[in-house]
Amino acid sequence: MQTTERAHGIVLRTRPLTETSLIVNWLTPDFGRISTVAKGARRTKSPYRGKLDLFYEADFSFQRSRRSELHTLREVVLRETNAPLRTELGYVQQSSYCSTLIEQTTEAQTPLPEIYELFCGFIHALPKQSPKPRTVFAFELKLLQILGLAPDIGESGLSTEAQRLVNALTETDWEGLPALRATTAQANAIKQFLHGFLIYHLGRIPKGRENAVGLNA
Repeated sequence: MQTTERAHGIVLRTRPLTETSLIVNWLTPDFGRISTVAKGARRTKSPYRGKLDLFYEADFSFQRSRRSELHTLREVVLRETNAPLRTELGYVQQSSYCSTLIEQTTEAQTPLPEIYELFCGFIHALPKQSPKPRTVFAFELKLLQILGLAPDIGESGLSTEAQRLVNALTETDWEGLPALRATTAQANAIKQFLHGFLIYHLGRIPKGRENAVGLNA
């Protein structure tokens, strides 16, 4: 007999499965990245209506499939829509890129408590200032640190000032990030350094990075 499991998570992605159903990809602390089928979610009178969208946070229950990594969604209790993310295209671009980066660097159904907390902090802090590349750089650096892939900045070829900024971006919490300042040259140097570093370690750059960091420094 299948048992119902409960989780709290953030919607990373949704896509149609049939004319009436959705696939919902979640990031959770305890189950990591999991995929669920929301049967009938596209119907007008569905109980899921208004509860499943990008970066919504919810408590939910699901029945685990024995044959695949696609599980059956049972119930959703919406906790937070993160509506401020939808007030600016840059917020959506940056959040979408960082969620794609998580998907590319983690395995499905593996507990990810640190990465979950990192992404929560990121999407909550993002709308508190105008979209800036440094916010994405900070996310990339913090994620690389959690993954055990933190770059050796001393060997980066960056200027001393840029190296200090990279260290600050890595260590500063989200609330302190807006106080950091960088010249256009420093921001561009860090952008190119991380571009090369990500290609070297991941094989390719996750979709959407140029839109996410091609903003005013």
